[in-house]
Amino acid sequence: MTNSNNCEQVILATGGYDHTIKLWQLNSGVCRHTAQHTDSQVNALAITPDKQLIAAAGHQHIRMYDLMSNSTSPVVNYEGISKNVTGVGFHEEGKWMFTGGEDCSARIWDLRSRNLQCQRIFQVNAPVNCVCLHPNQSELFVGDQSGIIHLWDLKTDHNEQLIPEAEASIQSVSIDPEGKLMAAVNNKGNCYIWALTSSDEVTTKLRPRHRIQAHRRYALACSLSPDSKLLVTCSADQTARLWETENFTLVQELKHDSQRWVWDAAFSADSKYLITASSDGIARLWNLETGAIEREYSGHQKPITALAYSDTPSLPSPNL
Repeated sequence: MTNSNNCEQVILATGGYDHTIKLWQLNSGVCRHTAQHTDSQVNALAITPDKQLIAAAGHQHIRMYDLMSNSTSPVVNYEGISKNVTGVGFHEEGKWMFTGGEDCSARIWDLRSRNLQCQRIFQVNAPVNCVCLHPNQSELFVGDQSGIIHLWDLKTDHNEQLIPEAEASIQSVSIDPEGKLMAAVNNKGNCYIWALTSSDEVTTKLRPRHRIQAHRRYALACSLSPDSKLLVTCSADQTARLWETENFTLVQELKHDSQRWVWDAAFSADSKYLITASSDGIARLWNLETGAIEREYSGHQKPITALAYSDTPSLPSPNL
């Protein structure tokens, strides 16, 4: 497929407990393709910057599927991990992939290597729930079940620890595209926000900015919007909540009677829409100006635990 076509391409993918990954037509709500992820549930999804492949994190593996093909099977398999892989993402130029998992590690995988082996491992003392790459592409933020956020400097291998709340499992970490704000949510339903500052050759510094009692129950995910003006938090309390980042006041509560746990969420590139994934097996497209549901994506037989969305132009493929 030509690069000009890729630039127009909008991708919405969902995965969950029914061992499938579904690709959707955004405007119609029609499922256009289903891939089989037979070995396990899907814990996390990420689209490569060139929009050619999607990575699915599962139990003891990462599977890569070709977004341009009608094949229902993975095209690349990354193995050699002992437990659930809980997070996955990519370097902005697609040179490498990063993952985190319940084997108490974060890992770097060189996508240009043919041996499919993990190149670097960052070991911690508790299962890892989430991984987030700083926009500077050189620092990985790793959240674990003991309540620690680890700052791993990929250039120097130096690391620092941040503990926002003792013995409260870090469920999700998000950094805004400008690299000025970081948010994290935990299993107590609390959300912590930091202002980020950095200078040349110095590890990013974090200054505590705000704490929100975002949910009464377990928080599952958080994400800062592309325009940095909004923060979404998702929870086991059956809601996604939208906060403005100027004063961190609640803007909207996105709730539907049947959605149950809200596992994941992603903003559109213009920050005007949000897609949520929930335990009722349905993904929903929300208009953030009105709070209304514009579209539902129904077809999964069990909870949707992960989604990946991209409506931005693709980057050229890396030279593999």
